[in-house]
Amino acid sequence: MDQVLSGLPRSNNPNVLVGFDTADDAGVYRLTNELALVQTVDFFTPIVDDPFTFGAIAAANSLSDVYAMGGTPLSALSIVAFPGNGDPEVLGAILRGGLSKMQEAGCALLGGHSVSDAEIKFGYAVTGTVHPKRIKANAGAKAGDVVVFTKALGTGVIGTALKRGIASPESVAAATESMLTLNRAACEAMLLFDVHGCTDITGFGLMGHAREMAEASGVTIEIEAERVPLLPGALEAVFAGAVPGGLNNNREFASCSVEIEGDVDPALLQLFYDPQTSGGLLITLPDIAATGLLDLLPGACRIGRVVPRDNKKAIRVV
Repeated sequence: MDQVLSGLPRSNNPNVLVGFDTADDAGVYRLTNELALVQTVDFFTPIVDDPFTFGAIAAANSLSDVYAMGGTPLSALSIVAFPGNGDPEVLGAILRGGLSKMQEAGCALLGGHSVSDAEIKFGYAVTGTVHPKRIKANAGAKAGDVVVFTKALGTGVIGTALKRGIASPESVAAATESMLTLNRAACEAMLLFDVHGCTDITGFGLMGHAREMAEASGVTIEIEAERVPLLPGALEAVFAGAVPGGLNNNREFASCSVEIEGDVDPALLQLFYDPQTSGGLLITLPDIAATGLLDLLPGACRIGRVVPRDNKKAIRVV
């Protein structure tokens, strides 16, 4: 996709405040000097067995991109692919699950589009608003910033372990709770501080999204491996070989931008490439502001810092 997008002309519309050129979480279009639209879309195949829970996770994941921009979700359109001969009760449960999470977010569901497909897929196109001068883009990280992460890693490997029947009930419950948790509270908390950069950690994993932030900002993001929070059972899933294909793809794509310093556990490093669903926010902000943010967000962790690029790679793991 990077190769394809690199060949497309950039928009010269002055109202496009965030486009696809920095691989940010959502697009932003200015309507007035005080109001801009935030637009995003995301959908995927089931990652849990319960259809209601799947729908709710899909909604939380789609809403996350708006929160990552510092925006407020306003409306959504559902995107559904479902077998023509599928059980309508399953589809109904998926839709109800998604609607429940949209209602929790105060986001109005306006309708959607469905197609017949042998493989179930579900998600949303979400529209939100943000003040043009208060956008939290991935291109804003500054040298000297602290890096804060608001959730734990491991949903990808735990989901794969679940599909193989080797995940513990405790790890599945923890991963599900994490994926169902909106990034709304994290967004509202970060907006109280002088946040420079933000992105959410989803399909490209911690390394992939941190790389995008570092490249867009022209800095190096240094991650302290032992500080990164992990879901219970995540390392065990790696040891058991429950590695999703997306993890390998992420590592193949992003590892050339990663420098490893010191003795980092290979299994732990694997998790840094793990594709997340409805993952946490990765936030960069000054040290004193980070202390205040962490006080407001139980479970969030300080996992590193931002340093000048110089001749370094985009990511350094220590």
